Amino acid sequence: MPQITVQELAALVGGQFVSEADGGRAITGAAALADAGAGHCTFFGNAKYLPQLKASRATAALVPLDLSEAISPVAIRVENPSLAFAKVLEKFAPEPIHFAPGVHPTAVIGRDVVLGENVSIQPFVVIEDGARIGANSVLGAHTYIGHAASVGADCHLAPRVTIGARCVLGNRVIIHSGAVLGSDGFGFEFAAGRHVKIPQTGIVQVDDDVEIGANVTIDRARFGRTWIQEGTKIDNLVQIAHNVVVGKHCIIVSQTGISGSTRLGNYVTLAGQVGVVGHIEIGDQTVVAAQSGVSKSLAPKQIVFGYPAMPLREAKEQLAYIGRLPKLYARVKKLEKNAVSPPDFPSET
Repeated sequence: MPQITVQELAALVGGQFVSEADGGRAITGAAALADAGAGHCTFFGNAKYLPQLKASRATAALVPLDLSEAISPVAIRVENPSLAFAKVLEKFAPEPIHFAPGVHPTAVIGRDVVLGENVSIQPFVVIEDGARIGANSVLGAHTYIGHAASVGADCHLAPRVTIGARCVLGNRVIIHSGAVLGSDGFGFEFAAGRHVKIPQTGIVQVDDDVEIGANVTIDRARFGRTWIQEGTKIDNLVQIAHNVVVGKHCIIVSQTGISGSTRLGNYVTLAGQVGVVGHIEIGDQTVVAAQSGVSKSLAPKQIVFGYPAMPLREAKEQLAYIGRLPKLYARVKKLEKNAVSPPDFPSET
């Protein structure tokens, strides 16, 4: 098991600690605040966990630069404790799994397939005619690459990933198990009393440095492309419909659904279970809070919440009013009970 000192830990993460006397203390592992004990490094990045930090038995804690509270662990001040802790985890984590280059004998490789240098093709992979796989890419067991599809360099496709015909992946793309890219878009027209399927002839294009979670589905375009742009990260169980465009460096969280032909700007965040209607635009840097329903286009740099989604402050006010309804109802019933009935006047003849 690796072991480093507090001083070496601070150097690893580019942090600062106060007392040189603590520099020689041993760090033997990393753990969360609730689990950390002697010899562990932990981190603190959320104010609500301050009581846990004060009670922690960890030897060292990565904390924000402005933390002024007295704590038992040695405080190592860093700009971003969570990101710094990731470096610590890498130091103490098991060796990463490496896949040897080569094509497993059970793999099925079609005609005119181009394989780059040092690719790793795992058991029972199917690569259809005319597909291209870039250098150093790994295709996990039972993965399917469709006709004339293209996978860039340094990609990692986990087991049971499906890439449909003619779809295009950039470089350094990570796709987790069960994801399907290039299934038909959900396109039908109602005619003569039945739903008529509309051919889906486009592709899915995924640009460099995108990561796609497990069991994500991204539909091919009716025509043109469904496009996931550079650096976007997509959580598990997300559905992206045909002809959607997702901008650069977006975050799309689990169980979100985006309807067809909607466009997201750059740095958009869609939190968990967000639903987005089709044919609208969401501006750059807009954040949609969890379980919201977006029914119309949103301007850039907004934070919205609710169904239908509205500015966060307005949504909070409405929730507060709804919370007061039982008391209001009781007051109205009391007023009705105590009200004096108007006198009866003789009718005019």
